[in-house]
Amino acid sequence: MIGASVRGAIVVAVAAAAIDRILGRHAAGAIAAPIESFVVIEAPISDVWSELANIEGQPRWMTDLKAVRLLTPPPVGLGTRAEGTVRILGVPVRDPVTVTAFEPPTRFAIRHEGRFSGEGTIDLEAGADGRSTIVRWRERLVPPLLPNLGALLQRPVLREVFQADLHRLRRLFEG
Repeated sequence: MIGASVRGAIVVAVAAAAIDRILGRHAAGAIAAPIESFVVIEAPISDVWSELANIEGQPRWMTDLKAVRLLTPPPVGLGTRAEGTVRILGVPVRDPVTVTAFEPPTRFAIRHEGRFSGEGTIDLEAGADGRSTIVRWRERLVPPLLPNLGALLQRPVLREVFQADLHRLRRLFEG
């Protein structure tokens, strides 16, 4: 009985590795296409920027981000380092990040440097009326094991998570 279970696990692991390798060849080395999310918030761009750039406050609107602490002294800017505790698909993971773009009030970007690597960029654009803000979020996360297959499997879940996060950010302003 145990022998059959072990053989089954080996077959699944070999198949997963083969699928990951095939996906990697098909992607021509580009692991994990970015996940794109979008929302319009009825608030001025300066207000949305203030909330977004408050790294330690991001757990207010990012559900899976449970806590954040700055590793470099304030103020937050290009090169700021922080570490978050994130739940990725239900598993708590340390997420050390570095701010790679800090262009108030239009662009904020980070590089993920932990087990899950990748980058995230949030671009803000003032609405035509000056009282709304268009928010575009691109996030790319590469899992540590079977990166191609893992990215494919996590994509639909994370797409929903990130879009829900932007809706929570909007509710901070719109109630």
